[in-house]
Amino acid sequence: MNSTILNNGEVSNTVNESNLGHLAALKFITCGSVDDGKSTLIGRLLVDSKAVLQDHLAGIESHGEIDLAMLTDGLSAEREQGITIDVAYRYFSTESRKFIIGDTPGHEQYTRNMVTAASSADAAVVLIDATKLDWQSPTLELLRQTRRHSLLLKLLRVPSVIFTINKLDAIKSASLSDLEAQALAFKNISAAINRFATQVEIQPTALVPISALKGWNVVNTTKAWCDYSGPSLIQLLESLSNTPVDSHAHFSQSVQWVEKFHDSSTTAHGRRIFWGKVSTGTAKAGQKVKIFPGTQTAVIAQVLNTIRVPGEVSEGQSAGIILDKEVDISRGDAIIDADHPIQASREVSAVLAWMDDEPLVAGRMYHALHAHKWVKCKVQKIAYKIDINTLEQTPAQELAPNEIGQVVLVLQQEIPALKYSESRNLGAMILVDTASHRTSAAVLIS
Repeated sequence: MNSTILNNGEVSNTVNESNLGHLAALKFITCGSVDDGKSTLIGRLLVDSKAVLQDHLAGIESHGEIDLAMLTDGLSAEREQGITIDVAYRYFSTESRKFIIGDTPGHEQYTRNMVTAASSADAAVVLIDATKLDWQSPTLELLRQTRRHSLLLKLLRVPSVIFTINKLDAIKSASLSDLEAQALAFKNISAAINRFATQVEIQPTALVPISALKGWNVVNTTKAWCDYSGPSLIQLLESLSNTPVDSHAHFSQSVQWVEKFHDSSTTAHGRRIFWGKVSTGTAKAGQKVKIFPGTQTAVIAQVLNTIRVPGEVSEGQSAGIILDKEVDISRGDAIIDADHPIQASREVSAVLAWMDDEPLVAGRMYHALHAHKWVKCKVQKIAYKIDINTLEQTPAQELAPNEIGQVVLVLQQEIPALKYSESRNLGAMILVDTASHRTSAAVLIS
């Protein structure tokens, strides 16, 4: 699908119908501010695509009406409070595509759960509640949490972002007809989205007016509503591409498991097999590699795929590497093409999304997980934090919960790292509190 943002804030979408039915399952999340209708939208997608059994629907029916949000809010605390706390995944399919949906929380204190889900998503649907905004103003601003989630989607390199303006059916005005008021709200909110997207350099895939409660433009299109003539949300999702694999010429792999065979008659001829996901490039027999840490070198004798068939294995897939000689390699070590330009370093500069309840201050020690390697690290410096409202970079001595900033980390050992813009696998880390063992931050190496 090709999308173009027009000057008036509308989006022109061209869906390539010839590709439908030939695409892999799409993993997408819904995100946005609190009570913008994320759970209701997923419930609507499930019901209208006939992915929910009748007895399940009967269990969430009250006074003759179905509570769509109850289809995803499965925790007892979620049902009691009427909020989403954890990420709930649901599976459904249409005639053209299979989907995996992640319903993420809107509350600031659960931003960490949104980050976790977004890090592996092919696409994101950002919901915006039109009734919460000053929709009559051409210069209106988006909600703080909407901006935060959108910025995180950009930082996490989610390739497709669809903005859906929800609850437009509830827009009323004393001076305009309902349809005129709803069209004006869609126009002004679309303009606000485009202004913000330009600021943070996000390219929206589409802007769609919807009513998750009534089902307008969710599965079926609602013609001549809000001056929108594009496809419905599900039609857009059916046409999206999966996350493209980062293209690298050089092979690298972080070792997750070392398998030892004692019988020389096996495929490995008695040598160990080093299993792990190929981080960059393609693993091929005959490649000269270097082992990190250390200075040892070897040649790949054979590459096995997940069903132990010899052959080449590309980036993003798991491979078993058999070397031409015995080399001391453990979990967390890396096997890297001898000509790979990757540089190992003990000091990294990174964008950090702080997710702990206690503020981040310079000087503290944490456990860092990079690929499958655990290493201690210290926050040497907080360079600045990003103001969610103005997007300005301001000096900071600490990062409060859910704030985003630029930091410098010093590691106890060197790691072979790439920029996150070059590799999702080798460009990301998490920080874990050494005392509580809570995940404290998502780190994107810059």
